[in-house]
Amino acid sequence: VQLQASGGGLVQPGGSLRLSCVASGSDFDYYAIGWFRQAPGKEREMVSCISSSHSTGYADSVKGRFTIPRDDARNTAYLQMDSLKPEDTGVYYCAARGSGHQSDPNKYAYWGQGTLVTVSS
Repeated sequence: VQLQASGGGLVQPGGSLRLSCVASGSDFDYYAIGWFRQAPGKEREMVSCISSSHSTGYADSVKGRFTIPRDDARNTAYLQMDSLKPEDTGVYYCAARGSGHQSDPNKYAYWGQGTLVTVSS
């Protein structure tokens, strides 16, 4: 499966953005999707993930602010980001793996290119 992430940009603190991750290929509904971010000088970290059965997981830092819906008919997963903070700044990546969602990026076999999110006034 090939993944294409988009939707990043510059937003003020408190604002919202919606990232999209579009997959090519078949059997999208088989895959768990994860969203990861990497800030300058920091390791890549899991932000949110959703399994093929639509169970979800969130990093503590984004709980209550981010959601991760998916539309299997459109081969697309989203990351809805609300109440953005400057510390949410980073390059966001989507990734896919078979079976359930995982927080460890090394468990994901397929990666899209990153999309930059900058939260600044």
